[in-house]
Amino acid sequence: MRFATSRHPRESGGPSPEDATQYNNRGTAGACRRWAPAFAGVTLVFSAALLFSAPSFADSKLPPAELAYTQLADPAQEAKAKALMDTLRCLVCQGQSIADSDAEMAGDMRALVRQRIAAGESPGEVRKWLVQRYGDYVTYDPPLSWITAPLWLAPLVLLGLGVLIARRNFARRRP
Repeated sequence: MRFATSRHPRESGGPSPEDATQYNNRGTAGACRRWAPAFAGVTLVFSAALLFSAPSFADSKLPPAELAYTQLADPAQEAKAKALMDTLRCLVCQGQSIADSDAEMAGDMRALVRQRIAAGESPGEVRKWLVQRYGDYVTYDPPLSWITAPLWLAPLVLLGLGVLIARRNFARRRP
């Protein structure tokens, strides 16, 4: 754009009429094209900062629970605790058992299981206590109830629906 020699808009009179027409023809699309790379760069930097800083806030700076990584002195009790820990789901990882997970909450749950087993509770009692505290989702094998019925019945309904659709399609093809 061409402007008059003065830098102050009131003194220069603004852009010439042909420059103003050229600028107005571009409208907001021209402004978007000018600012899009800068906006994309700022967005990318901000997203990367959030992505790489999030794991640092996931766990606290507290030391792990006393029995999170320490086995019980009695091998029979440790075997019971280990068998129970293999059947309990990590609520943070959701795909690993608490025995396999490195999440802080899984360590706390391992410590709770070991403490209760060492105190003389049976694995069934510990499992029941954990289900009461965290819900049925904590187990890999949720019990059949009205709340979990869709989990158990949905595969059967979908399988039946698939068989029905297949029979209808095959029946149409026969002369």
